Amino acid sequence: MARGVFVGVATVDVVHRLERLVRPNEKVTALGQEIAAGGPAANAAVTFARLGGEATLVTALGSHPLARYVAAELASHGVSVVDAAPDATVAPPVSAIQVLDSTGDRQVSSINAGAFWAAHPAEPPSGLAALAAAADVVLVDGHHPLLALAAARAASQPPGAAGAHGRVPVVLDGGSWKPVLAELLPLVDYAVCSAVFPDAASLEVPHVAVTRGPDPVLWWSEGSSGEIPVPSVDVQDTLGAGDAFHGAFAYALAGGTSFQGSLVHGARVAALRCSVAGPRAWLEQL
Repeated sequence: MARGVFVGVATVDVVHRLERLVRPNEKVTALGQEIAAGGPAANAAVTFARLGGEATLVTALGSHPLARYVAAELASHGVSVVDAAPDATVAPPVSAIQVLDSTGDRQVSSINAGAFWAAHPAEPPSGLAALAAAADVVLVDGHHPLLALAAARAASQPPGAAGAHGRVPVVLDGGSWKPVLAELLPLVDYAVCSAVFPDAASLEVPHVAVTRGPDPVLWWSEGSSGEIPVPSVDVQDTLGAGDAFHGAFAYALAGGTSFQGSLVHGARVAALRCSVAGPRAWLEQL
């Protein structure tokens, strides 16, 4: 079984599906409501686990009741959680999400997770280095800088180093630029970025890809470049599609699939996610 370690933020996602967007100073009745754990690394871990992998999420949660809900919801989808801030009492970040019923497009309001945890910085927990070194793939989203650096450094140990079974591929979920990336990028093997990531093609990373919604995925690898087509689907919900891409990409990579082949797998799973409404219902189609 492929083992994946996912390092990053976990949130509470409150999702309302709406017939139309809310105007200023207006109240509307949602068509439906769902609550689930969210965040790039967390959703990628859920996807990885659903595909058949052993997924561990290293994050900061704490003891707040909402944090306990996040941990339980992730566990219900097969994700083991390592909490790097078990004594924190603040509520975890909450994302308010509106999904437009007619198009599946979403609007998200949230707070910067890095700023949120600045008052309670998450220190690498004991055992993180061994966990990362024993994995088949490590994915970081950069929202918890100290955790990301510790995991990436452990994964990058050369063969023969204490506790290492060889270099573990490190995948960056490049949703946006974060200050820690200046230090983190030299440890990254695969950067899979969104279209808003600045100058992704110029990153000094061995393998780089840029996802662009329904448009082909662009990739650069060892002097070559190309495009990966994205399957066309009837879009119902785009929330978390990029996270599903990263989880599926990491799963394929952990199983020995090539860079381009892993991108194909990621695109297929992300398209499937977009074809089903709701943050978790689509998993039944995998």
